[in-house]
Amino acid sequence: MIKDHDQVDIFIGVDVGKSNHHAVAIDRKGKKLLDRALPQDEAKLQAIIRSVAKKGTVLLVVDQPSTIGALPVAVAQAEGIMVGYLPGLAMRRIADLHPGEAKTDARDAAIIAEAARSLPHTLRSIVLADEQAAELSMLCGFDDDLAKQATATSNRIRGLLTQIHPALERVVGKHLDHPAMAELLIKYPTPDKLRKAGQARAATLLSRYAPRAGKGWAAEVFTALAEQTVVVAGTNAAGTVLPQLAAMLKQLRTSRDQMLTQIEALVEDHPLHLVLTSMPAVGVRTEARIISEVVGKDFKTSGHLASYAGLAPVTWRSGTSIRGDHPSKKGNKTLKRAFFLSAFAALKDPLSRAYYDRKRAQGKRHNQALIALARRRRDVLFAMLRDGTLYDAPAPKTT
Repeated sequence: MIKDHDQVDIFIGVDVGKSNHHAVAIDRKGKKLLDRALPQDEAKLQAIIRSVAKKGTVLLVVDQPSTIGALPVAVAQAEGIMVGYLPGLAMRRIADLHPGEAKTDARDAAIIAEAARSLPHTLRSIVLADEQAAELSMLCGFDDDLAKQATATSNRIRGLLTQIHPALERVVGKHLDHPAMAELLIKYPTPDKLRKAGQARAATLLSRYAPRAGKGWAAEVFTALAEQTVVVAGTNAAGTVLPQLAAMLKQLRTSRDQMLTQIEALVEDHPLHLVLTSMPAVGVRTEARIISEVVGKDFKTSGHLASYAGLAPVTWRSGTSIRGDHPSKKGNKTLKRAFFLSAFAALKDPLSRAYYDRKRAQGKRHNQALIALARRRRDVLFAMLRDGTLYDAPAPKTT
C-alpha cells in the first residue's frame, strides 16, 4: 500500500523494457495526460518526469523495480517523486479485466497507471535503494550462475567417466565435490595415466588436498581401476577433455569462494545481520538472499511476505470438490528456495526438528513437512524484521 495515495494528483504507469520503456500518465479523474515511449536515458527520463511533476503531486509505478527498471525508479526517487511497483501476479489479474487481448507496451502502461489510480491496495511501495542490498543482489546472482556452471561441469565430468570407465566414476564421482578429485583429474585424467603414476603418487597428490582421506581415496581409485581391463573407444579424447573440465570446475569453485568472501563482508556490515543470523540455520548465502530480495519492499503482514515468496498455500476448489492445499508455483523463486534450503538446514535444530517430525507424524511427506517448516520460520522471520528483535527460541512444550 502506498502512503499518502489520496494526495496524489497524477499517476504514471511505466511498462519497463530493456532499451525503451513506455509511460502513460493519468490524473485523478482518469484523464490521459501522457502516452509515450521513454528512452533508457537519465537526462530524458528526468526531463519527462519534471514536466509531469509541474502539474501536481506524482506517483510513478513500475511493473519491475529492479534490473531493467532500476534506472527510472532511481531517477524518480532522485526527483523526490513517490515510487511504487505493481507485482506481476496482480498485473496479470488486472489485465484480464481490461478489454482486448493485445499485448503492447502502451496497453500495459495504461493498465499500470489505472491500477495506481483506482486500486492502491494492489501496489507495493519502494523505499530508497539500499546500496548494500543492490550489491548483494548482483553478487548473489553471479554466485548462482557460477553454481549452475559448476554443477553442469561436474555432471559432464561424471558423464565422461561413466562412458570410459564406470567403476572409476563410481569412486571419483562420489567425491567430486572435494577439490582433491579435480586435482587428480587435472594431472591423471585417464585410467592408463593413473596406472602409470601408481597408487603411491596418487595418494600423495590426494593427501595434499585431503590429508585425512587421501590415502583411502587412492586405494578406492586403484581398486576400481582393477575392475576394468578393456579400453573403451573415446578414452584418448576423454584424456584431452577431462583435465580441462576439471580445471574449469576448480576455477568455478575458486570464483565462488571469492564471491562468498565479498558477500560475507557485505552482510556482516548490514544493519539486519545480527537479527537474521540469530535465527538457526541462516547462513551467509541465505542471509544475503533475504536481504537482497526483502529489503526495500513493504510487507504489511506475514501473509504478504508468504505470497511474495510463493510459500502461501493454494486451495483448489471446484463446486463440492475440494482437492486440498498445494504449494504455489508462483512468487519469488529465489526467496522461496532460500527459505526452503534454510528449513532443510534447520533440521539439525532440535525445535525445528521436533516441528518437522510432528508434521511427518500427521502423514505429510518429506517435502510437505519441509514447506510447513519453511512457512513457520517465515512467520518468525517476518516478526523479527518488523520489530528489529533477535530470535528468541520458544520454551519446549511440557507434557
